[in-house]
Amino acid sequence: MNISYNWLKELIDIDLSPEKTAKALTRVGLAVEGIHSHKDDLVLDIDLTSNRPDCLSHLGVARELGVITDADLTADRLRRRDNTEGVSTDTVPYPITLAVEVVQIEAPNLCHRFTTRIIKGVKIGPSPQWLVDRLEALGERSINNVADITNYVMLELGQPMHAFDFDKLAENRIVVRTAKSGETVKTLDEVDRKLDETMLAICDANKPVAVAGIMGGFDSSITESTSNVLLEVAFFERENIRSTSRKLNLATEASYRFERGVDIENLARASNRATELIIELAGGEAGDLIDIYPTRTHRPVVNSESIAASVKRLTGLDVTKDGCIRTLNALGISSNDSGDEFTAPSWRHDIAIEEDLVEEITRHAGYENITTDLPPAYGAGEYQPTEQRKRLLRQALADQGFDEALSYSFIDTGHDGSVETVESLVDSELEEPLITLNDSVIEGAVRMRPTLIPGLLAAVRHNLNHQRRDIKLFELGKVFSAKGKGEMPNELELFAAILSGGQLNEGRAMPARELDFYDAKGAVESVLESVGAPDAIFEAAAIRHLRNGQAASVIVDGKKVGSLGRLNEEISGHYKFKQPVYVAEIDLQAVLAAASAQAAYAALPKFPSIVRDVSFTVNRDVSYGSIEKAALAATVPFLISVDFVDIYESKGLDENTRSLTVRFAYRSEKRTLTEADIENGHVELLERIASSTGANLRN
Repeated sequence: MNISYNWLKELIDIDLSPEKTAKALTRVGLAVEGIHSHKDDLVLDIDLTSNRPDCLSHLGVARELGVITDADLTADRLRRRDNTEGVSTDTVPYPITLAVEVVQIEAPNLCHRFTTRIIKGVKIGPSPQWLVDRLEALGERSINNVADITNYVMLELGQPMHAFDFDKLAENRIVVRTAKSGETVKTLDEVDRKLDETMLAICDANKPVAVAGIMGGFDSSITESTSNVLLEVAFFERENIRSTSRKLNLATEASYRFERGVDIENLARASNRATELIIELAGGEAGDLIDIYPTRTHRPVVNSESIAASVKRLTGLDVTKDGCIRTLNALGISSNDSGDEFTAPSWRHDIAIEEDLVEEITRHAGYENITTDLPPAYGAGEYQPTEQRKRLLRQALADQGFDEALSYSFIDTGHDGSVETVESLVDSELEEPLITLNDSVIEGAVRMRPTLIPGLLAAVRHNLNHQRRDIKLFELGKVFSAKGKGEMPNELELFAAILSGGQLNEGRAMPARELDFYDAKGAVESVLESVGAPDAIFEAAAIRHLRNGQAASVIVDGKKVGSLGRLNEEISGHYKFKQPVYVAEIDLQAVLAAASAQAAYAALPKFPSIVRDVSFTVNRDVSYGSIEKAALAATVPFLISVDFVDIYESKGLDENTRSLTVRFAYRSEKRTLTEADIENGHVELLERIASSTGANLRN
């Protein structure tokens, strides 16, 4: 933001040199990055933060200087002209008959206030040299006297405005509405802009004549033949201006200010200021101000029981209550008689909580006066409740040779319509819709990820393209899904792992072993064990992004928390993977919320175990897990464990049948068991398994 030093001196009585002025402004947060000269003026280049749109004008900067120097703001000394006859105001409620004759607001939710004034009999011509010089000093080019005045007042008061050729408006009317699909407008830069239904447009009776808050239209612009001017000064919804500017890839001085917020109570003043300059420099006679203000805004009120104590607590600065109130009042933040309630001015959109008041006081008390002593923090250095368990998780996987990956939270939609859509990588139907961004940090990546898998697949492809085929990666991160309109999105923390290629055991003279499903299962088991989760159950399942027969659901504490398995052929083919890829994804939030498994300690057994291996013939759809479940449910005396031993398939068995060998172990803590002790229970156990699973003893 360029600020003229000479112009500032017209608005405030200061005797600071330009260099001292720059230092004073920088000290309170308005960083002056440089000073350059233009003819007989000096220009300050100020780097403003996005929360200070009130300083996007000479009046705003002068207001800050007034607080710094305790000087009187002489804004009422704005250049006054003698020829102000006809400059009057007529503020009207909404809706009203008079306003509708000229202006119709069809989108009051996007246009909160709209003022117009018709100035007849103007003479368009070049601007006087003083106006040309002032605009050029600030980087603006001169166009004509009326257009230059609108830019001048914007730089002076911070309020964008636009002048239309009144006679070029169909039916001499202005309609403020959202554009219709397919409507276009040729803007002042002579580019045809295609509008959509989300964009606010200023129209005449037939068509758009300007993109609201961004740029006027070429067909209704001021030219040498213009004699009647309609001056528009309005307040538009910030989010809509920002969205429209991004969609049209059109940023202007006006949109820059509207996006950050202008002073809604400054419109009539800005219109009057521009009107008096137009009358002086272009002649003409001004009509009444039509001011359509549907719903008056309420300035935020901030409560503070003890503002001085809050300043001390948050910054360590000792500022008296009177000093705090004096600074806030000078900035336009009014207070009640007891000094515990403060009302923000209309030009400050960033004052909402007590900490904002403290920041304002601290700026002017001096950041350099804050000491380096840290306030007492009794919780300092502590981990978040789940952070220690996550550290154990990371260590457990690092011990197995995994590397941690970090991928973007945005999803590229370039593959939509192919086998590898975002939805296809989620192991169940999405309960909530995906979040699509209107503007993306990365070109093409406009969706928030609902799963961690796309980022890991991209990492695998990158590694394979660089001739690294042995890959073991994991990631912890947030995923997102949308709620209703205007609601905050859902956030969920997941864990995901991906494996591919081979593994060479260190110190062993043997070829590399290909990674398989059980490596992925082992990784998940080690993760669950490291965070103290209860024992997991793995059940065969049909999961759409995984290969049938090599996919399983992960169940913890009776609830499905994730899945693991081999990536299916369609998605593997899309990524051009020529080797198996195994993926696992776990709802880490649910796992960490589950009751931690208690560590059990017992003395070493004093007596030997009796072990019996039993081979069953079962249908191919019967899993070992179902046999184990049936065995443990039988409550057979002395049974201490059930373990998988082997699986056998051959031509001697039916094609739908296979053999499973299971080991049962029996032991007593008091004595050595005999075969007779376990015989009856063992027979009962086999009968229970047979009735539950259909398994038969193999001969």
